[in-house]
Amino acid sequence: MEKSPDAFRTISEAAEELDLPQHVLRFWETRFSQIKPLKRGGGRRYYRPDDVQLLKGIRHLLYDQGFTIKGVQRILKEQGARHVIAIGETGSTLPIAAQPHPDMDLDGDSAIPNAEFVELSDEGRAPTPPLSVAPEPVRPELSQEHRDRLSAALAILEECRALLDRTRT
Repeated sequence: MEKSPDAFRTISEAAEELDLPQHVLRFWETRFSQIKPLKRGGGRRYYRPDDVQLLKGIRHLLYDQGFTIKGVQRILKEQGARHVIAIGETGSTLPIAAQPHPDMDLDGDSAIPNAEFVELSDEGRAPTPPLSVAPEPVRPELSQEHRDRLSAALAILEECRALLDRTRT
């Protein structure tokens, strides 16, 4: 017998519905304060229908749209949980400037001017143009501070590599 759409879900039921392992849901609770399942005796979690919808939105942003946890946290902070729930329900259209870009600066800020909207297909993915007409990606400039931080990180990694090479010989 199937549960009513308004019924609370256990963590196993929510995880199955979202096609995620239970530990991912527990981890997301630590990263997204908006996820607040009801906890009963023994710490057993019960997810409300809105909790499950929010999880669907977060899942869509992380897995389908390619956002980072920090990016989803920013959307939740700026747009609210209702916005993320709506994204999960509809596979919503997001402005290009809100989508992750491989060359975003370290804050996750996008420097893509005049953002356009991308219509998503029925499967929830943006249609892929043929490679011959794909526009050149916009590559925002990194600030000097970010370049310095990256250079320092690279130097540390090179020191680590040298240490590892010495221990191997």
